[in-house]
Amino acid sequence: MKDSIRYFNPPGAGPAQGLYSNVTLVPSGPTAHIAGQLAVGSAGEVVGRHDFDKQMRQVFSNLGDVLKGLGLGYNNVIKFTTYLVHSQDVEIFMRVRAELFPQLFGGNAFPPNTLLMVDRLVKEDFLIEVEAVAYASAEGAMRQGQ
Repeated sequence: MKDSIRYFNPPGAGPAQGLYSNVTLVPSGPTAHIAGQLAVGSAGEVVGRHDFDKQMRQVFSNLGDVLKGLGLGYNNVIKFTTYLVHSQDVEIFMRVRAELFPQLFGGNAFPPNTLLMVDRLVKEDFLIEVEAVAYASAEGAMRQGQ
């Protein structure tokens, strides 16, 4: 769906402070609102306890699995909301994102992201959570029974 949605920074807008765009334009159609993904392995275990890098990679792997299960990919993502527990992890977040996003999105245009610091997540061991909104084509939504 890369041709269906467009990420950009409008003229006169301040520059994005990382690998994201200020705006996503989306054609009319169904959207998928994806719950925050955590660093959970296939057996339900916490992956990367005390290791932000490993947790972030697991979170984006899990998010990719959810998108794939919907018949979607990262190029369907309209927006991310990211929650971090420790502000000192922002630099690691930026580094890992710079490694992952060009691979996940196949280019250098990325959806908007809101980055928030929170006191804690559902379990103390989790360091990052990422939720997403994605554009789902009418055909994809029909396949999912919606």
